[in-house]
Amino acid sequence: MKEKVLIQFGKKVRELRIKQNISQEKLAEKANVHRTYIGMIERAEKNITLINIEKIAKALEVNIYDLFIDVK
Repeated sequence: MKEKVLIQFGKKVRELRIKQNISQEKLAEKANVHRTYIGMIERAEKNITLINIEKIAKALEVNIYDLFIDVK
């Protein structure tokens, strides 16, 4: 069973990525993570580390806090 926090986090990453009109591959490149990793995060298949949360926030040019608020 997937944890609610992982589902919400993945939805927020996807929401912000789509809002910026960038692909999962481009986000992975900007965050310096493997291209399949972003998809796994968005599908709540990975329990992401704080270090990678920071990388993704920087790649999306948002505060870490923004990845945890207003999840739709």
